[in-house]
Amino acid sequence: MLRQWSVQASGEPEPEPAGEELWEQEMERRCSSQEPVRLLPYAMVDKRFIRQLREPEGVKTSCWQQWRHRQQTAGRRLGEAARRLARGCGLWEGALYEIGGLFGTGIQSYFTFLRFLLLLNLLTLLLTTSFVLLPLTWLRPPDRGPALNFTLQCPGGHQPQTGVPKFNNLLWNVLTGRAFNNTYLFYGAYRAGPESSSVYSIRLAYLLSPLACLLLCFCGILRRMVKGLPQKMFLGQDYRSPLSAKVFSSWDFCIQGQEAATIKKHEISNEFKVELEEGRHLLMVQHQTRAQRACHLLTYLRVNILIGLLVVGAISAIFWATKYSQDNKEESLFLLLQYLPPGVIALVNFLGPLLFVFLVQLENYPPNTEVNLTLIWCVVLKLASLGMFSFSLGQTLLCFGRNKTSCESYGYNACDYQCWENSVGEELYKLSIFNFLLTVAFTFLVSLPRRLLVERFSGRFWAWLDREEFLLPKNVLDIVEGQTVTWMGLFYCPLLPLLNSIFVFLTFYIKKYTLLRNSRASPRPFRASSSIFFFQLVLILGLLLAAVPLGYVVSSIRSSWDCGLFTNYSAPWQVVPELVALRLPPPSQRILHYLGSHAFSFPLLILLSLVLTVCVSQSQASARAIRGLRKQLVWQVQEKWHLVDDLSRLMSEPGSGDSLGPASPHSRGSRPRSFCPGFPCPGSPGPRASRPEPSLEDPNGLRGVRVPARSCRFPSGSEL
Repeated sequence: MLRQWSVQASGEPEPEPAGEELWEQEMERRCSSQEPVRLLPYAMVDKRFIRQLREPEGVKTSCWQQWRHRQQTAGRRLGEAARRLARGCGLWEGALYEIGGLFGTGIQSYFTFLRFLLLLNLLTLLLTTSFVLLPLTWLRPPDRGPALNFTLQCPGGHQPQTGVPKFNNLLWNVLTGRAFNNTYLFYGAYRAGPESSSVYSIRLAYLLSPLACLLLCFCGILRRMVKGLPQKMFLGQDYRSPLSAKVFSSWDFCIQGQEAATIKKHEISNEFKVELEEGRHLLMVQHQTRAQRACHLLTYLRVNILIGLLVVGAISAIFWATKYSQDNKEESLFLLLQYLPPGVIALVNFLGPLLFVFLVQLENYPPNTEVNLTLIWCVVLKLASLGMFSFSLGQTLLCFGRNKTSCESYGYNACDYQCWENSVGEELYKLSIFNFLLTVAFTFLVSLPRRLLVERFSGRFWAWLDREEFLLPKNVLDIVEGQTVTWMGLFYCPLLPLLNSIFVFLTFYIKKYTLLRNSRASPRPFRASSSIFFFQLVLILGLLLAAVPLGYVVSSIRSSWDCGLFTNYSAPWQVVPELVALRLPPPSQRILHYLGSHAFSFPLLILLSLVLTVCVSQSQASARAIRGLRKQLVWQVQEKWHLVDDLSRLMSEPGSGDSLGPASPHSRGSRPRSFCPGFPCPGSPGPRASRPEPSLEDPNGLRGVRVPARSCRFPSGSEL
């Protein structure tokens, strides 16, 4: 533009070798890149010119290159169409947009997390159905044969339980899982013949399906966690986007409907609240004295010690409740004792987050840190609760730390539990059912009446009570607990992902109703980037908690004698060496034995060390490159500022207006010198004494200068 301006003014073109070199470099870069021409930020004439440079008329291309180019173009267009279709037909897209606009991206990230969990459960269900259920139905498993003839040595003439409940009621049997004992919902209903009689091994598929599901879920969570890393980790802690940039560029001028405009205004308002809250906390931290920092440290220690004691007490209560429920199955209160452990866990998880939120608020953290700390403590409570629940079940069923005659002979408590896998599956089934019923009951029996009473009555008490606040840590805790229970039950209850998929689907609409109707917005909004990262981190911890007991049971625990696929094996994993000996030739067997031996561990360790060294070196090189690019960006901005200063100096010289075309209706002194209007650009030079610079009192830096009337404004609600 400056080049055309100078040509029009003087009538003679001036050579610009530097500009020509830059243009040639840009054209070479565009011609060598694979970016589609229609996506380039140029005019149509320039796009045609770039296309001609990429595909000159005089050069003939081979048939292979033409076919490959057509295939790449067709594949790219097909992928773009698939992505557009996926965005258009995405699950809950409209609801997520509405929630994000009204309540901020932090609350929206919770519902996006729900959708991600639904996809994980459907993927797990698809794998289990494809590799276990369909082949099992096609192969028609043999009928249950006669019971195994062995005598249990139980003390005091105690007979093993037959699994038939004393209280026969259809609804109660459905809630406890007893009604599905002989179905494919639980482990005991799966049967198969000898491995030598069939080409497809149902036992191997049943054993590897949970492990494959956990591995795929881990990869999906890890990918999503890396994708959702906070952007500030890459930009640095001292990076802050200018608020004025959001003021002038946040509005979407393509919006036409009133409802969309309202949602967009709420979204911009939430962004401003987050920015101002973070700025206020940053200033407060910078102005803290040593005494204030010491008081803050003492408060931090006191609060965290108190929270740790609460977690220990909650874990102890869950342990004794589970132990009492399993040791008193013959009592008259058998019906209540069935749901005593889930009830205690639900009570702990209901009161724990409320206390954690109150205690963490005493430390005066920013909103993001406050939510993440509360979430971490809630996750510690939840995972410790589930871990203690699993240990208590193992102590009762598998005699961990207990000496019993049946445990010494059969590897598990065979006197009380003939099919201990079904018993574990029933406990996890009851825990999943109870969590969902508690969510429904709390929504319609607590939140809804509270909202109706607050709207119906007026007074100081009702104003203090108000609607409930949508506590993000508590809600995340509930769905992570349900997903962890589902992963723990993949071996004992293979169809539990189907049940959890239904629960997650219904939970989305229940929580949406609670958020839009019964809850109030949080007075301290927060960003979604760090929340998404912590959600995935919490989910990975839950997956590890589910994978460790499953790996121990599969590799070391004796299966039940009376039910399931592994009745004749000392451990479920023993089917793998048997199939290797039956199906693979001797060279392949020797290779597998070498891969599983200690001799292979040393080369593997060396190889992993080399890979880790390369990754660390590449990471350090990337960090150095990022620092260099930051410096280069600052230098480029400073160079542009110097050019602007030179241009302003030339324009302010007397007599220079004759060579720059017609006079402007406004004086040149009224033109702002900054090409970043309203805020200083990063890397801009500091204030100079000779010229006034932008300040908070005078954002435009034009004291005493007449500024032309503004030509753009935000549309009002009536205009939209």
